[in-house]
Amino acid sequence: MNNGHLVISLDMELLWGIFDKVDYRERETYFRNTRRIIPQVLRIFRDYDIHATWAVVGMLFNKNWKEWENNIPERLPKYTEKQLSPYIFANSIIEAPGTEKYVFARDLIHIIQKTPFQEIGTHTYSHFYCLEPGQDVEDFKQDLKKSILLARNMNINLRSLVFPRNQFNEKYLEVCRNLGIESVRSNPEDWYWKNTQTDSLVTKVFRTGDAYFGPRNKSYFYTKEQNNPISQKASRLLRPHSPNKILNTLKIKRIKSEMTYAARNKQIYHLWWHPHNFGNYPAENINDLKIILDHFKLCKMKYNFQSANMNEINTIFKEQKD
Repeated sequence: MNNGHLVISLDMELLWGIFDKVDYRERETYFRNTRRIIPQVLRIFRDYDIHATWAVVGMLFNKNWKEWENNIPERLPKYTEKQLSPYIFANSIIEAPGTEKYVFARDLIHIIQKTPFQEIGTHTYSHFYCLEPGQDVEDFKQDLKKSILLARNMNINLRSLVFPRNQFNEKYLEVCRNLGIESVRSNPEDWYWKNTQTDSLVTKVFRTGDAYFGPRNKSYFYTKEQNNPISQKASRLLRPHSPNKILNTLKIKRIKSEMTYAARNKQIYHLWWHPHNFGNYPAENINDLKIILDHFKLCKMKYNFQSANMNEINTIFKEQKD
């Protein structure tokens, strides 16, 4: 590559990503902030000329519960841990008033669609867990096909995929390829990212600590040995704003340092987060993002560092390979 690239991907889930971890009835402000923050982030991306991939859970394409019911795939994931099934969860809240704002977001998808240089990718249809016991490759295939269908109904062709909860499964890449997915996000090479299915206290501690301290930069080169779909490694999770000023300063300093290294060495730096990560301290999170993107502008001026979404990186890679 003639220059380095900042890649940004966002895992857009709303409640589908965390329904088994939180009580939605206690998170109204959190999700209201999340819905407000997405258009703000898009305006910032436009102002800073940022290209990004929004990996959207396919269920968010539905307009309401009736449409959701009509779009239930014929084959559902048979998780051994039943509480992981969004279909079981949905049946428990489908009659509750006011729940649609937590689980559907066609209006927000339209805004993303209209914003320049934003790619809409997929986070699977049901926030599908590709390493959990009970599900299989055919379950995954039917799930992904449903996402592709609903996206096409909005004139969106899905080309990039992010595995929910970073449960990267190489065995499912053939399904992705056959259904037109050309890029997937994979995990960093660090040992504490190897098994995201069964997180231990030790791996969580090391991942958290790595956000603030550590000797190794997270940027990388692509190699010509990549196959289709290409694997785009995540570099850094942009963690939510911390009220601890020391930790928050260290987090931003680490990202800026890694970005500078990537720009100077013409490498890829892939930053990712969930929009709902900005649900608490929304103003502070927006300010943190602006600080990071101000640094991107400096890197762009000094090193010709560029912004690209996952599909654009895939195009660049294919041109280099040829």
